[in-house]
Order: sequence, then C-alpha cells, then structure tokens
Amino acid sequence: MGDPRDFKFIGLCLAIGLAACGQQKTDEDKSAFSPAITAEDLAAHSAVLASDDFGGRPPSGPMADKTITYLVNALENMGLEPAFGDSFTQKVPLVSIEAAPDAVLRVAGDAQTRSYAYGSDMMVWTTRVAEHMAIKDSELVFVGYGINAPEYGWNDYEGIDMTGKTAIILVNDPGFATQNPDLFDGNSMTYYGRWTYKYEEAARQGAEGAIIIHQTAPAAYPWSVVENSWTGPQFDLVRPDGNAGRVAIEGWVQERVAQQIFADAGLDFDDLTKAAQTPGFKPMTMGLTASVAVKNSIETSQTVNVGGVLKGASHPDEAVIYTAHWDHLGEGPAVDGDKIYNGAADNATGIATVLEVAQKMAAAQKSPRRTVLFLFVGAEEQGLLGAYHYADNPITPLGKTAALINTDVVLPLGEMKDITVIGLGSSQLEEILADNIAVDGRSLTPYPNPEQGFYFRSDHFALAKRGVPALYLDTGTEHITKGRAFVAKAKADYVAHRYHKPSDEIMPDWDYSGVVLDARAIHDVGWTVANSDRWPHWYEGNPFRAIRAESADMRP
Repeated sequence: MGDPRDFKFIGLCLAIGLAACGQQKTDEDKSAFSPAITAEDLAAHSAVLASDDFGGRPPSGPMADKTITYLVNALENMGLEPAFGDSFTQKVPLVSIEAAPDAVLRVAGDAQTRSYAYGSDMMVWTTRVAEHMAIKDSELVFVGYGINAPEYGWNDYEGIDMTGKTAIILVNDPGFATQNPDLFDGNSMTYYGRWTYKYEEAARQGAEGAIIIHQTAPAAYPWSVVENSWTGPQFDLVRPDGNAGRVAIEGWVQERVAQQIFADAGLDFDDLTKAAQTPGFKPMTMGLTASVAVKNSIETSQTVNVGGVLKGASHPDEAVIYTAHWDHLGEGPAVDGDKIYNGAADNATGIATVLEVAQKMAAAQKSPRRTVLFLFVGAEEQGLLGAYHYADNPITPLGKTAALINTDVVLPLGEMKDITVIGLGSSQLEEILADNIAVDGRSLTPYPNPEQGFYFRSDHFALAKRGVPALYLDTGTEHITKGRAFVAKAKADYVAHRYHKPSDEIMPDWDYSGVVLDARAIHDVGWTVANSDRWPHWYEGNPFRAIRAESADMRP
C-alpha cells in the first residue's frame, strides 16, 4: 500500500524528556506492585489470572465476578479513578441466539429445486432478535466480493436494487485473489475481505439475505471452523432495534454447493469468480430463488467492561486508550481430563501487560496532558462485544480519542530484536513506536500472514472502524540469541496445541524479559500521544481515514 506520511509525528515529550510534561501528582501509590514494569509483576498477574481458581474467566458468572474484582482492586490500588462515573465497571447487556439445526436451504429455478442441509452443506442464522426468521423466494444475485469501497473505485453493488434479494458473495477481496499488489492491498486482507463487513454491507444495500461462499485459502480456515463457530449460541449486544437493521438471514455455503447453484443457473462459477476480480464487475441476477427458515432459542445475560482513568492535566476531554480483553472461554469439553480453558497467553499475559503500563503511568510524578483510559473489555471471545459496546458508549467522544493501543495474546518468549505490528502501514502511531524502540536497536516487523486478517479480529477494531487510530502488536519474530526459527516454532506450537484449549496455561519456560520491553514500548507510545497536542492519523488509502475525517471539527 502506498502510505505517504503527511507529517512526521514525533511527540514533544520525547525530545525534552517525558517527565517534563504535565502536572505534578500528589496521590500516594497504594499498590503492592512495583511502579516499574518488571518481569516479576507480569508473571505474578498472569499466574493469578490464568489459574484454575479463576475458572477460565468466562464472560459472566462467579468466575467472571472474581476476575472483575481482581481488576477493580488493582486499578483502585494504583490510585486510578473510576472510568464510568463513580464505577470501575460498565454494564454490557448481551443476547444469545441459537438456531435450531434443522434449517434447510432450498434453491429453486425453472427446472428444479435443490435442498441443502444445515452443517454439511451450509450454515444459516439470523442476528435479528426473533424466535423465527425466514426468507421466501428471495432472488439470488451474485455480487462478486460484495464490496463498496470508494477509495478503491470499487462497487460490486453498482446499478442494482437489492431490496428483497439475497446476495451471494465471495470471501476475502480481489487483492488476495489475484495477488496483485496494486489491487486493494495485494496479499494482505483488507477490511473489505472480512465476513463481518460483507454482511454489514449487504444490509446497507437493503438485501434480505447474504450468503458467503466458503473457500479455504481465502477464508484462511477450513469448513469445519465455519460449522463449529456458528453452531450453538451466538452472542450479540442488546440493541434498541433488536438488530432489525441487519439482513434477515446470514450464512455460508460450501464451495461445492456454490458450484452446483451456479451450474443450475447456467453460469460458470470459475469464470464469474475471475470476472469479479476485475474493476468494473457488475452484479448479476442468477434466475434462482432461495428460501430458508430458522427457529431460535433466545437468552439474555450481561458482562462488563472494567476501566480506570488517569485524568489529563490540561486536556481531560481528550483521551488515549489501552485495551486488553479480560475474558476467555471458561469451562468446556474436557481434554485429557482438564475442562478449564485458562487462557494464559490469551489473554492473561495481555491483561498483565496493560496493568503494568497503568501502574507505571499512575506512579509517574507528572500527570499527562490528556486523559489515559485503561480498558479491560469483556466478551471478546463472543465477537468483540465489550469493545463494540464501549464504542457505542464511550466516556470520551471517539472523535476526541487520539489513539488506542491493544494487547491480545502475548507469548513470553524472551527478548526480541523486533516488534511485530499487525496491520503495519496503517497509521502514524507506528512512527512513534519505531522511534521509541530504535533507541534499543529494535525495529518493526509486519505480521507474516497478513492474508489472515488478524487486524480485524481483536478489540481495537471496534473503535478503528469508527475512525480511532489503533495500534495492535504481536510478539516479535527474531529472538536476540535463538533466532527466527525458535520463535516461529514456539508460535506454531502454541497455535497447534494450546490456543483455545485447556493447555493454554502458564508454562515453566516462559521468559517475560521480552514482554517487559514491549510493555515499555507501548507505554512510551501512549505517554507520547497523551502529552502531545497533535492527532495521529490513518495513512492515505486506509479505509478508516475518511471515517476519521468526518469528526475533524471535534479536534482543535
């Protein structure tokens, strides 16, 4: 991506010394933890939060309450103020919708009607809060990648009224499909490649249904992930309209099913897929209709976000946010007799990192110019729901939120020569980070598998898509003595054997020295922005730059 830097964002505090900025603090540090960022404190927080005593930190229930109490006590002991009025917690109302597995998708044409089974052929559901939802004889329209991106001069819906129709959509985006670096972002998945965007855009276009064609390579996961992920209760926020603004039916179909549907329509699936990868593609009515009905079981529940603030000395109405999700999966199917999904790397170590940054800032002799919010969001594992709720109900308007720094899945593998930036090339926050770590001889490295779209799969994204410049980091790629192969092997082992499994526990060989360096780095980025009068921006070509510009009048 061409990312012209329209100004070099270097905070004044780096030039004259961070301690010289802000207002003197007088509150005594009441915490038992060190005011410095230390490996011992990181390990201590992580060990408690990932212990069996915390039951895998589910989003609600007694073990959730225990986690929330731990976080609130930690923030209080640092001397931080409650983020939400007189409370450290923000209620997040949730609804779960579970579709009965007996749904049948029927696709009809002049010659015949075919039926497709739930699970093996397709997955369908509704996000609308209703016990029954259906589409009947809804006209199918192939809309290519289902993208409307003015900054790329691309509109797959151009010239068609989707009212009452169902969109059939390819997964990912044309850049990945063609590997053309000049088309979208080449191999790197853009926001427009995410399945979440495709359903949202179909709704904006007035469609009645939206069905994505699953293909393993562009999706970055096999059909089994689709089937397992959308089986059982699906959580969402409780919204005033009951999600009436979403399409009635959302879903996926297997690629073989799509090929058969296209053949029944007298269309060549491969030829049309290639056509959809070229500029000027036009949506195509298929001469077929779809019908499907879902029956839902609905329950409501509640989780919370936890937050503490360090009030800004001169501009308390402007904010910098640090985020880490506090929840994990709780208890689940036993593996080797263990049913507690502890979530040590995901995300006890991430929580510990933000707590350590908060501790250091709270103990500083001077308060920053802007307010700093330390936000521990709930229900991330259910779809970033706590983060989305905060985005809808922020304590500081998002237009006056200068930056967000997110920490999620931190592997303590020792000191690295680099820091991995997921979504490298997104915003000017990266320049601040690069300047800070350069003094230690470290550098920024892009995430090695950008086609997987991880930038869009963690909590910062809920605010990024509303325009807030966001930075999302990962453990580096090159150990200072053990090299790249060691790191690659350790990460692969974690994903294969511990990620979202009961075995994601504190490991005896973990080395927190590298986490200390990364925590100091993100501390310095946030402190720099919090003590500056400048506003980091998204780079040219980023899809969130225009959204940010809409709130420009809110910023001096």
